[in-house]
Parts: sequence; structure tokens; C-alpha cells
Amino acid sequence: MYIQKQRLLTPGPTPLYPPALHAMMASDLHHRTDDFRNVYKSALADLKEVLGTSHDVLLFAASGTGAMDASVSNLFSPGEKVVVCSAGKFGERWVEITKAYGLDPVLLQAEYGQAVSVERVQAALDADPAIRGVFVQASETSTGAAHDVQGMGEAVAKTQAIFVVDAITGIGTMPLDIDNWGLDVVIGGSQKSFMIPPGLAFATVSPKAWAFSETSKLPHYYFDFKKEKKNGDKGESSWTPATSLILALGAALRYIKSIGMPKLVENAQLLASATRDAAAALGLELFAASSPGSSVTAIRAPQGMDSGVIVKEFRKRFGAIIANGQGSMKGQIFRIAHLGYFDFADLFAVVAALELILHANGVDVEFGKGVAAVQRAYARAAVQTPQPVAG
Repeated sequence: MYIQKQRLLTPGPTPLYPPALHAMMASDLHHRTDDFRNVYKSALADLKEVLGTSHDVLLFAASGTGAMDASVSNLFSPGEKVVVCSAGKFGERWVEITKAYGLDPVLLQAEYGQAVSVERVQAALDADPAIRGVFVQASETSTGAAHDVQGMGEAVAKTQAIFVVDAITGIGTMPLDIDNWGLDVVIGGSQKSFMIPPGLAFATVSPKAWAFSETSKLPHYYFDFKKEKKNGDKGESSWTPATSLILALGAALRYIKSIGMPKLVENAQLLASATRDAAAALGLELFAASSPGSSVTAIRAPQGMDSGVIVKEFRKRFGAIIANGQGSMKGQIFRIAHLGYFDFADLFAVVAALELILHANGVDVEFGKGVAAVQRAYARAAVQTPQPVAG
């Protein structure tokens, strides 16, 4: 009660993997030496392995938005028609980026908490064969919804267009078969499932997408796919790299390889499912009930209560940081993350704290009811049924 440990429970940045932090202490390396080239080559190779792709992987010192920006400026030309799926704040970012570079976006919009359907994407592609690209979020973290990336990828693969996926919070929380689902560009960031601080972005680039880079007429300088590919093959970045973060990434990737990407995804899915069970047990309503993802669970605040109160109470009472809603959803929902270095012990504590916060603010709560729902979810997934002892 008098000692509070800060707990980061947001969908980014996420809790840090301790050995990755330790690895950062060795960052007094010069980036144009063989010592660092070996580190860089290893990180790129491990990224490909963890992502399960044969496509090229490019790494940038930037937030994930930098790789989103680069996917437009390196692969498209002014005036080209593209489909943009927008179901939240990050879908709106795709709209802003494509417009900033003079593309002609065909907007497929879904209400906050919903997802854009594969059928709508297919219809847009059928209606205009001139469409050159489709942009989507695998996981729309602002609402807790997820898109059917596989279905969309299969639709786009039959056309001349390329499929560009912001998977910054999708990686590590949902299956993503990059090569077989037709995901031409997949974008990720360091501060999500990779369990290290913000500052690294990456993009996988398919052969189909590389062909687009030959005809692109948009300007770019720092974010240059061809330059990064050429230098990355030599174990170097085009510009001064974030050496400490690349060392951290190497440690995190070794950890992910040790448990396997499918298990990392399953961990997020189990935590998300248990959180939904807890919300139901407490009489709370999910925001993205029809298409929930596993990176984060968005929950509506009880009627008459501002979700900001819950966010502030987590910080004040327990030193814990959870996320409020964004934009028009601010004050309406609160979001609990599941991606990366989260486990069930974290969730037991989060739900117990939520029960206490609701009770302290006049909501009728039966203590332990939400926690029990999480315990049952854990028991179903992890606790072996005792076998009778032979007499």
C-alpha cells in the first residue's frame, strides 16, 4: 500500500524484457566495425526467422510510423489510386499519409469498434482494376478490433495491387503468414511484442513490392528501401543506427525464438480471452465485441463514469499505467494490453485492481468475481488435471 511499483500496462510501450535492457549496456560499439556488423546481420536474420518470411527485412531508426511513411514514399507515385481501410485512429493515419504524398485513397471506413470486411475490399478491387495498393491495420489498437488479414491478402494477391499491413501491434498477437497470405509489406515496431523501448521500425518487402519500387516517383531520402537493402546486406544501416536498441532487439529475438512465435501469439490470445471473460463477469461491456483482437482489450466504462477516472485511479492507487480511449473515444473506454512481456500474474493483479477501483467509485462489484474468471481461464489452459493415484 505504501510501496508502489510502476507497472506499464499499455499497448505500447510495453513492459521491457530484462536481458534486453542488460544488452543495451554494451552499446559503446562503433557502427562501422565488424563487431557491430555481426550484431546487425544477426538481428536482421533473426527477424526474418521470427516473422517466418523469406522476404527482405529492412530496419530503420524510427517509430513504426516511419516505416508506414516509407512504404508509401518508396512504392507509389502521385495520383495513384489505393484502398485505405480505416477503423480507428491508426487507420486514419494511413489516410493522412497517403494524402500527404498525393495518392488518391478510396476510403473503406468502419465504425470505431468494428472492422472493415474482406467483402468490401474485394468489391473495391473489382470496381476499379487501376487500384495499386491496399492499406490496413492488422490490429487496430485504438479500438481493440482486428482485421481479417488473411482474407484481404488473398483478395489482393489476385490483382496487380500490393497489400501493405501495419502489423505494429499485430505481430506477436495474431497469426501472420507473410509469404503465403500475400502480405507484400508488413510493418512492425520495437516497443510492442518485441519488448524493448521505442525507436526501431522495420518492414518486410515482397518481390511484388520491390517491383513497385522501380516505378515509384515519390521523393524520399532518409527512408530509402533500396539503400537500406543494399547496406543491410553488408551488415550496415544507411545512417547512424540506434545501436543500443539493436543490441536489445537481438536479446529479445533470441528469447522469442526460444519460446516460438506461435507461443507468443497464443500467450496474447489467452490473456485477451481471459480479460474478456473477466469483463463479462463484472458486467462490463466490450467495445470491439464483434471482431476483438488480442493486442489489447477495450472495455466501456460503466454507465455514467468517465473512463479517465479508471485510468487515473490505476495510476494513483497502484502505480499502474493503462490506456484511455483516443480521440472521440476518450472518456468512454479504457484499454488493457496483452502483447509482449505480459503474463497471467500481471492479469490477476490488473483485474483485482480494477475491481477495487470500481468499488471505490460506487460501482456494485463482487470482489473476486473477475479474478476468478481469469483463474478459470488459466486453469483451462495450463493446469493439468490430477490423475488418480493407483492403489
